[in-house]
Amino acid sequence: MSKKLDLDPVTVRRARSLARKAGKPIVNLARQHTTVSVERAVLRLAGLTGADTEGIPWVNRLADTVRADVGLEHGLALPVWDALLRGEAEDLAVLAQKAASGSVTFRMPEGRDAVRARSAARKSATAGMKRIDGRRRERDRLVKRHGDPEQRPWIYLIVATGDIYEDIPQAQAAAREGADIIAVIRSTGQSLLDYVPEGATREGFAGTYATQENFRLMRAALDESSRELGRYVRLTNYASGLCMPEIATLAGLERLDMMLNDSMYGILFRDINPIRTFVDQRFSRQIHARAGIIINTGEDNYLTTADAVEAAHTVTVSQLLNEYFAKEAGLEDWQLGLGHAFEINPDIPDSFRLELAHAMLARQLFPNAPLKWMPPTRHMTGDVFRGYLLDGFFNLVGAMTGQGILLVGMMTEAVVTPWISDRDLALQNVRYVLGAAGNLHEDFRPEPNGFIASRARQVLGESVELLDRIVDDGLLNAIGDGTFGLMKRPQDAGRGLDGVARKSPAYYNPAIELLEEGVG
Repeated sequence: MSKKLDLDPVTVRRARSLARKAGKPIVNLARQHTTVSVERAVLRLAGLTGADTEGIPWVNRLADTVRADVGLEHGLALPVWDALLRGEAEDLAVLAQKAASGSVTFRMPEGRDAVRARSAARKSATAGMKRIDGRRRERDRLVKRHGDPEQRPWIYLIVATGDIYEDIPQAQAAAREGADIIAVIRSTGQSLLDYVPEGATREGFAGTYATQENFRLMRAALDESSRELGRYVRLTNYASGLCMPEIATLAGLERLDMMLNDSMYGILFRDINPIRTFVDQRFSRQIHARAGIIINTGEDNYLTTADAVEAAHTVTVSQLLNEYFAKEAGLEDWQLGLGHAFEINPDIPDSFRLELAHAMLARQLFPNAPLKWMPPTRHMTGDVFRGYLLDGFFNLVGAMTGQGILLVGMMTEAVVTPWISDRDLALQNVRYVLGAAGNLHEDFRPEPNGFIASRARQVLGESVELLDRIVDDGLLNAIGDGTFGLMKRPQDAGRGLDGVARKSPAYYNPAIELLEEGVG
């Protein structure tokens, strides 16, 4: 795909340079702040689990007490491990229970006490990091033993019953029918919870809660399927919302393979404060880099609110920003499942050619990334025959442009939550197209000055113009003005702002220290 569109390499380099200039102030902002979820992730990395009788996790109870006593700006590590060293409790679990009952008071240690607390906190975080490293090595061994799917793109299919014990047989059935990646969609509204539920759950709405136990159960089930099928079946969930850093940490601990993790999705579509989101996403991506997890970004969501033709360049701009933020956090090209979607109104002239142009542009701009190609949703009408045809055209674009990850479209989109039989028909559609035209990308070359190549160059040019304006005005202001997805999200508003703190000179976080050192 690298030369099929005849893109000007100078323009491509300028686009990346502008994305870097636009993103760098955001990275600096993220480095200067912490959040309650980043700090709770440290406690989870150190092994604190469980919840009280009201279902509130002990990490929240402990974090809230420390914050009330000494503030968030110093981080949790020093006051927490200082308390342990002072004999307030024998371990984190007991300390959390005492904190919740009001029987312990925290302080910021100084001098030798601070040095001892730093050392103890780092030792505990190191144990958690070693577990993440071990799970990554375990994945490598299993992929070597069972093998990867023979074809690309990998076939990605969603299960969403709300009950983890119903999700498991559906996921295993999907794997038997050809799915390479199982995504367990989250319960509606979980991204707005400022805590991660505990245990196995059976009461999710339009999805299943992301919990450590649910991760463990599904990973074990798909390991069984991998052994049965002779290919490694990957597992996906969502590291987004108010608990992004914690969920990313749990994903690393339980060997998930992919995570939905977009730099702006929570800001635009869940009204989460921009600063909170950017701080959380940087930490979560550092964890994903360490764990060998592939991220999936959410540019497809812009096209559910903005017109897919008029706003095509905003998708490209977001992809470039997501690439910069991801690589700055340590992710490699093979971990960048940058998102884009088949969302152009099928009734407009040349809609299929426009979809080809946009998909080819993404493939050429990010030649080494496993792009995630998303099916039609916005213009699905309930006519299942028309929907099945649209999904076939979507699958064909994926084959013609060499996408890396193909999310299976459902003809019952906009009608019901798909039945197992719907998924089976959808997988038949994918299998037919990939079997008949899976290598079509080797032969397909648009005319250098034809409609498709010209459209791709136009979108790239509009992307450079927009990035120029963002660099001048600042990314936070651009988000506040409704540049992406028509959503206006000012930096001083949104959910979770009260959980952000500017780091003090005494701030210490052993997890960040280990991640940035690259050692465990």
